[in-house]
Amino acid sequence: MGGSRLIIEKFGNITDNSVVGLRAPYLRVGGNHQFTMMEEQAFLYDSSITAPLQNPPLWPYTMYFRMPHKCHGNLQNCPTRSHAVWELVMNELDRREDPTIDEDLPGCAMVDSCSNIIGGDQFYNFLTHNFYRHFDQNRAPLGLFFHAAWLKNNPEYLDAFLYWVDEVLENHPETYFVTQTQVIQWIQNPVSIEAANNFAPWQEKCAPGPRERCLVANSCKLDTPELPGEALRMHTCMRCPNKYPWLNDPTGDGINF
Repeated sequence: MGGSRLIIEKFGNITDNSVVGLRAPYLRVGGNHQFTMMEEQAFLYDSSITAPLQNPPLWPYTMYFRMPHKCHGNLQNCPTRSHAVWELVMNELDRREDPTIDEDLPGCAMVDSCSNIIGGDQFYNFLTHNFYRHFDQNRAPLGLFFHAAWLKNNPEYLDAFLYWVDEVLENHPETYFVTQTQVIQWIQNPVSIEAANNFAPWQEKCAPGPRERCLVANSCKLDTPELPGEALRMHTCMRCPNKYPWLNDPTGDGINF
């Protein structure tokens, strides 16, 4: 994952050291090896561990101490030692269509893995119910995790999501949509509702301006000794590397680390 960050920073031209967290591929937690690596590579947080559906939901926690829930999932490998890493735990979401009915349905950590969501109205109801599960109980941060393609390929879901966001902000001005890092910053230095609007770490806004450079990215046809015989295509606004960035050579210089 340290190599992945290096690839993202170099070929995405990210120069502000803002890549400070990670999620394990397919949510397969890497145990003590993963968290030791994160300490060595100065990662701030992980967001790969799932907590089973429960009321109230969990707040983020550090790995200095034992996890406040069981290691959830099939054959998961959760850390068993102390690590100086935050865990932005993935609280499973309640996907019951009628929350008033005591139906024994497993939760889902990724929104787009809730296979029973098949329409915009249903998605809106799902978001509203889970928001109030968090808001009315202990106000643990509500993590909304899904792949961008899920919304892009389902315009009805995107419309429902944007409508829900506007409604939440209008009805609950004490609610904020923030990044994982900003959640940790508030936990480390909490302020009152009255002061939250001027909380310094939350003042940075994501407002990209018009693209003035790199209107057409470089299309780099590359290979790597790690995948012999394969021609790989990479698009970047930076200069094409000598080799395809991969294991042992994340910078693509053709020099193994």
